[in-house]
Amino acid sequence: MNGVRIRRPLAYLGLGCLLALLSLSLPVSPIPHGGFGTDLRVARGPNVAPGAGRTAPPPPPPAPCDHIQDSLRPDGPLPAPGAMPAGSTMAAIVARGRLIAGVDQGNYLASYRDPATGNLAGSDIDLVHQIAAALFGDPSKVQFVAMRVEDRAAALRRHQVDLVADVYTVTCARQRDVAFSTDYLQVSQRLLVPASSPAREVADLAGQPVCTSRGSTPEDVLHRLGVTVAPQQGIAECMVELQRGRVAAISSDDVLLAGMAAQDPTTRVVGRTLDTARYAVGMNPQATDLVRFVNGVLERGRADGSLAASDQRWFGNSLNPVPQPPPARYQDQPPAS
Repeated sequence: MNGVRIRRPLAYLGLGCLLALLSLSLPVSPIPHGGFGTDLRVARGPNVAPGAGRTAPPPPPPAPCDHIQDSLRPDGPLPAPGAMPAGSTMAAIVARGRLIAGVDQGNYLASYRDPATGNLAGSDIDLVHQIAAALFGDPSKVQFVAMRVEDRAAALRRHQVDLVADVYTVTCARQRDVAFSTDYLQVSQRLLVPASSPAREVADLAGQPVCTSRGSTPEDVLHRLGVTVAPQQGIAECMVELQRGRVAAISSDDVLLAGMAAQDPTTRVVGRTLDTARYAVGMNPQATDLVRFVNGVLERGRADGSLAASDQRWFGNSLNPVPQPPPARYQDQPPAS
């Protein structure tokens, strides 16, 4: 019995040495999540070209982006509700029976859930109802999907929503992944602070945390200004942080800050304009017909005053002056007469 006990460890030791020698002949490559491990797929035989199976170098960074493209011109007058062009994105939406719109539910006055009714309300919600009315003749045929700022482009790319109307700021970088309508509102980025705060400008907040929506344009602006940024999923979460004293200020678009100040009179909007922004409806880049259709809805809203009336309704008591819908700008020249 003792002899058996001795021979088995020696056999195991010999087998272990053999495995160790074999492992030296296998190349080691990075594992995607960090550490290192043996990747048998890159072991090369005599017929495999050198370098085959190795990790490809990362793609080069995208070219600098500093020019925002104008949107697409409407294709003439809007079709009658329910009579969309055959094979169009709009016809598919009408056949489904509802427009699916990505929105926020925490931006008071712009897009929020009214506690009195339980329904979504605000200037962005008004706009979605106008688009639904143009599609169906019924503004109520909408399925709203509440989403985070950082999820908007992915939801459009995956066709989880038809469009996003969520104080969506147009930027050159975002235009790589999202097709935008013409602007329906132009706003300014400023600061919201407690009424007792001595801060009047962003320079007064040096070293103090400032909150904004994670992944938003205001976050990029604050980083460029050297501000200590403490982002949250949305502006509503920032308001909680401010009320608890965890951040010194909130920075966002003035229409959003106006809504927050209206909810909490112990706060106030201060400071110069840190940046200007253009709000537009976001859509999948492949749905160019829907982009033109939405621009037709916006054209009609500018002409009949319904866009301006909605802005006045929601922001008239908090902002003076109320931002107005800007004129449309298109990529192409007007058609020849």
